[in-house]
Amino acid sequence: QVQLVESGGGLVQAGGSLRLSCAASRSTFSTYVMGWFRQAPGKEREFVAAIRWSGSSYYSDSVKGRFTISRDNAKNTVYLQMNSLKPEDTAVYYCAATRWRERITTVHDYDYWGQGTQVTVSS
Repeated sequence: QVQLVESGGGLVQAGGSLRLSCAASRSTFSTYVMGWFRQAPGKEREFVAAIRWSGSSYYSDSVKGRFTISRDNAKNTVYLQMNSLKPEDTAVYYCAATRWRERITTVHDYDYWGQGTQVTVSS
């Protein structure tokens, strides 16, 4: 069992930046694939970014070049640095974890989820 706790959400103006953090409870964190998803009101939860234990990272087209995912295995923490934020980035952001899988870009690929943190970008 892995418990995930997100933090760092808030209200920011368009063009601004936020950094989300996700702390994992399990000491074997370094072996897990970590992902970030988001869900806007009335929409399905969508993939944002993921990172493997090796450091290989993946991004959705909508955030590529603006968001950066990283991990600190010593702290059992994954981060999502969000720059050049747009109003359409407004959503609840969720951290997720899974053991090794080939596909890591859908909600069905993850076994553990955090409670989410709200990000609101004003225009």
